[in-house]
Formats: sequence, structure tokens, C-alpha cells
Amino acid sequence: MVTLTTHDHDGELAVFLIGARIERPWRPDGWWPALAAMRPMLAELADDPDAGFLGATTLVGARGPTSVQYWRSVEDIYAYAGDDARRHRPAWVEFYRRARRVPGAITVWHETYRVPAGGHESLYAGRPALFGLAAATGAIPAARRGRTARERLHSTAAQDGP
Repeated sequence: MVTLTTHDHDGELAVFLIGARIERPWRPDGWWPALAAMRPMLAELADDPDAGFLGATTLVGARGPTSVQYWRSVEDIYAYAGDDARRHRPAWVEFYRRARRVPGAITVWHETYRVPAGGHESLYAGRPALFGLAAATGAIPAARRGRTARERLHSTAAQDGP
């Protein structure tokens, strides 16, 4: 029998995608520092439960990595990004400095999604290894929320309703 689980989070959250696309692979001096900066930032966030960071999954594609991050709120993302005492600001300043010296070597991008309470659903079928949102928030049996994606999404919306 296949084990079905879902994530264990009922409230609002933010999904933050950040990635890099290596445009000039022959210029690692232009792209490696940007890639190398991500791991220390993720470690800093993981070590600070008050930052609002819930967890991340990093995916590696042919042209570069993408980090799928889960946060308590969009405001927590902004607070971290704008904090001069954290690793992000110095890394961002260094990125711009390097981009002027080695233009076009890398494209760095991000997307931010505010997900209201009741606006998220997940399903993990198979071995109960934690991945994605379940790795960030924990996992529960999917049956607790419903048999189908529609039921699970409706279930979380009902729990957080008026």
C-alpha cells in the first residue's frame, strides 16, 4: 500500500523562489560567488527560528539552481533581505559589484508568493520522506485533510474560515 501524507501547516505562508541562471559558464569568476553565497544564507536562516524561515528545497537544473523556500510571511522575507546585519545585504552588494566587472555571466532571479491560510495543498505518495512544504512544516496522514486535492484544499480553508 502506498503511504499518502500532506504537509502540517494551516495558516498563511509565503513561497519564495530564488535561482540563478549561468549565462557564461566559461566565466566562473562571474557566477560562482553568487552561487556560493546561498548556502551560508540558508544556514543562517535555519539557525534562527525567529526569522520566519520554515525551510527550503534546492533543485539543480542544467543552467543553475533554484531554491524553493517556505516562510511564515512575506514580511519575514523582506525583514531578512533588508537587514544589514544578516548575510543577504552584503552578498547582494557584492553581486552588483561583480556584475559590473563581469557583465552577463549570471542572471539571478526571484519570485515571491503570498499564500493565504487555506490556499495551499500538498500530497506526497510513497515513502514518507519529507520533501518540499512537508519538510518545512512536518507531515501528517493525507486522510486527515481529505482523499483528493480538492478535499484537502477545502479542508484547510474550512479550518481557517470565519
